[in-house]
Formats: sequence, C-alpha cells, structure tokens
Amino acid sequence: MVIKKDGRREPFDRWKIKSGILKACEKRPVSLEQVDALIDEVERALFNSSDHEVSTDTIGLSVMERLKRIDEVAYVRFASVYRQFKDLNEFMTELKTLLT
Repeated sequence: MVIKKDGRREPFDRWKIKSGILKACEKRPVSLEQVDALIDEVERALFNSSDHEVSTDTIGLSVMERLKRIDEVAYVRFASVYRQFKDLNEFMTELKTLLT
C-alpha cells in the first residue's frame, strides 16, 4: 500500500510512476526501456523491503535518485513537480546541488 501525502492509502500503481517519469522525460534522450528499467528497480526495492506500506515521499525520492543518473534535465523536471517548489529560489537551490 502507498501512503499519500494527505494520509490516504491506496494500492501501488506502476502506471502513476511511469506517467510522471514520462512527462519529465518528454523530448529527452531517454528510452522507454530505460524508464521501464528504472520503474523495475524502484518496484524491486519497495517489494524487497520489510515495509508493507510505503509513503509517496519514499517512492518519489527513489525515482529521483535513479532518474538523476539517467538524465539530469528529466531529474530537474521530475523534482520540480514532486517537490512542488514554491519559488525560483527553491528551484535554483536544487539546480545548484545538481551542479556541485
């Protein structure tokens, strides 16, 4: 089960993760095979953990960690939606950590 930010619980849905990643990778040199492999890694890590419930934060961080290795622009796009930056300063801080 996935624990949403508002506390609701719902079944794990691979398509929701894939949809977000595909949006982040739009017009980037990232293949569907890479996206599917990334999701497979995330799923495997989640299902191999001893936790029966996982937060959306855990899933998002796991996706971001892997996406960063594949395409930095897609990573920033995904992070901007996932982290819901409130202003340009928060966004720039994330970019600076990426560049260091």
